[in-house]
Amino acid sequence: MLPDMSEKTEKKVSEVSFQLSDYDYDLPKELIAQEPLKDRSGSKLMVVDGLNVQHKRFSDIVDFFEPGDVLVLNEAKVDPCRLRGHKSSGAKASFILSKRFDTKLYEVQITCNRVRLGDEFVFPEGLTAVVAERSGMNFIVEFNKDPQPLLPEIGEMPLPPYIRVPQTIDNRDLVRSQYQTVYAKTPGSIAAPTAGFHFTPELLQKIESKGVGVCMITLHVGYGTFLPVKESDIRDHKMHSEEFEISESSASIINNRRGRLILVGTTTLRALESASSEMGIIRAMRGSTDIFIYPPYDFKCRADMLITNFHLPKSTLLMLVSAFASKEVIDNAYREAIRNKYRFYSFGDAMLLMR
Repeated sequence: MLPDMSEKTEKKVSEVSFQLSDYDYDLPKELIAQEPLKDRSGSKLMVVDGLNVQHKRFSDIVDFFEPGDVLVLNEAKVDPCRLRGHKSSGAKASFILSKRFDTKLYEVQITCNRVRLGDEFVFPEGLTAVVAERSGMNFIVEFNKDPQPLLPEIGEMPLPPYIRVPQTIDNRDLVRSQYQTVYAKTPGSIAAPTAGFHFTPELLQKIESKGVGVCMITLHVGYGTFLPVKESDIRDHKMHSEEFEISESSASIINNRRGRLILVGTTTLRALESASSEMGIIRAMRGSTDIFIYPPYDFKCRADMLITNFHLPKSTLLMLVSAFASKEVIDNAYREAIRNKYRFYSFGDAMLLMR
């Protein structure tokens, strides 16, 4: 007699906790990386195969690939979309441009005390903006002219809040190159797909020379990726939406692979999962996704490995990797990472998660 799969599924769900507190952990502040290593591929790599872990350098990752495998990367490019200025009344303020409606109308995240409709903000190069309406936690503002052409001169990279390296005219170009993958191509992101920071052109060439197919997708990462979940029951969390695109050529490479599917970053996994059929076929498409992945979750896209960094406590990204590898595996890996003084978050070290 075949087992009752519905009973098995119910038992599996009942054994999983949806409490936010179960995705919390203590991290010594000194392990939060404030800048990347000069040698991107010289970062630490934890290879995680169940409860077995190996400690490597990222440049060793090629040893875990085989001919016929396919490596998928997110080529989204981060815009220098943070503007610093002040209210017309004098209070300091900053904008992060999160969505463009037309040349003058934008949705922005505003950092300033007591923002009201009608408030005017002043920026360099004669740029001004007036708050038109509220949009959730953000605001719709109307600029006096298109800010886009001014971003190369007055814009800053929207570094995550835990990175406290000041951006100045002297280090502007350095920060812009650091907070970007070497293969970034498609502008529009306000956060970087940080798992890709560890790749260099030389390492990618070495991977391809081994017979591994390399292809690109795009998912524009939103600033919501840094926001912790606040609901005590994670199922009540409202996921932010992000735009993605998978080309015909990339979908074909993925679907016709002879070997394993290896994804670089949670953004790549979210995009492929959103574009996957029930049979695991990746569809070429352009769209948006607000998919929220947490345990237990049955993946459709059939990824075999995931390359990812170490994520913030109580974050949707920590929940996603817990769904991919299991919470027990991730808990064990994070304990090992802290014990071995791995560097955490955007500019930190990496994991290779096996399934």
